[in-house]
Amino acid sequence: MKLSNRIESMPYSAIRKLTPYANKAKEAGKKVYHLNIGAPDVETPQVFFDAIKNIDMKVLSYAPSPGLPELREGMAKYYQRRDIPMTADDIVVTAGGSEALLFTLLAITDVGDEILTCEPYYTNYLSYFIETSTTVTTFPTVVENDFHLPSREVIESKITDKTKAILLANPGNPTGAVYTQEEIELIADIAIDNNLWIIAEELYREFIFDGKKFHSFGTIERIQDRLILQDSISKRFSGCGARIGNLASMNKDFIAAANKLATARLAAPTVDMIGAAALYEMDDSYLDQISDIYQERRDVIVEELNKIEGVKCNMAGGAFYTVADLPVEDAEDFCRWLLEEFDVDGETVMMAPAAGFYEHSENFKSQVRLAYVLNNDAIRKAMHILDEGLKAYKAR
Repeated sequence: MKLSNRIESMPYSAIRKLTPYANKAKEAGKKVYHLNIGAPDVETPQVFFDAIKNIDMKVLSYAPSPGLPELREGMAKYYQRRDIPMTADDIVVTAGGSEALLFTLLAITDVGDEILTCEPYYTNYLSYFIETSTTVTTFPTVVENDFHLPSREVIESKITDKTKAILLANPGNPTGAVYTQEEIELIADIAIDNNLWIIAEELYREFIFDGKKFHSFGTIERIQDRLILQDSISKRFSGCGARIGNLASMNKDFIAAANKLATARLAAPTVDMIGAAALYEMDDSYLDQISDIYQERRDVIVEELNKIEGVKCNMAGGAFYTVADLPVEDAEDFCRWLLEEFDVDGETVMMAPAAGFYEHSENFKSQVRLAYVLNNDAIRKAMHILDEGLKAYKAR
């Protein structure tokens, strides 16, 4: 039986594409250092588990489609502490940040509409563009400029009469770029002048390094009617497995549309929302501590990468990713080879080929994305394996 053209055209996520090879390596007794995926090893706050343990109900029922009221209230207070004037009525809880993007695309685009984003972009966006029959167009950002935005002329040259929104992650994934106030103001002006939505994914807003300040699109008053914020507890609270995200927008028509989509899938998971509500009751000292951990890990991985002959990487300003250019022609082949044929004392490393984060991937086949979500000792071991692997790969 024939499958749909949609699924046939959808690539595997670059993040998990090599998972079968990693699984075989583990079956062979090897230890694999996973730098391919943003799954932190930082402990999830105990309040999440305590809230779930203390659940006192006889029937596990559906929650309200927009999300539990106490969770939406907690999210609203979280935004307000950051000068983002959202209320609980402006928020729809989703099953992870991915569903937030899916709901957004379904609500604002029709078949053939275009979403404009920077290149490189988060590889899993592509799956949702294909699911919704939306086309992605991109403007370039480059490692030499730490992946900051290009000029207004470059960005606007990519806008067509089919463009519906500008989508940006801040800080960036896979780049870790942190946009300045001037950059987000630039995007605001472009969106207003071209009548576009702004989809702002701010999942890593607390993880900002080197004394820099985070600038949220949510603080710009003149774009409140066109701004859609996307968020998640996955990275912020190291709660990837809970699958709780949210949309936030002061555009009432958009929130009504998102609620319509939410009713179709009935509800986000009740138990996970109860745990998430407890997370949003914590003070911000936890997030400050976690940001310090990731900055230290960033420093370690960049230092170790810079020791390896022929490797170039950017100094990420936030999140927990960096893009490295390796001295190989095909990083995907090298990453596969590491898992299939190479180890150091029974240990190897898994990375995400960065070509999957680009629309024009043929120009970036030597790059990888590295997620520094392991402790410093593990990062150093992984970088030693990478160094030795590059030497052995060249000598084949």
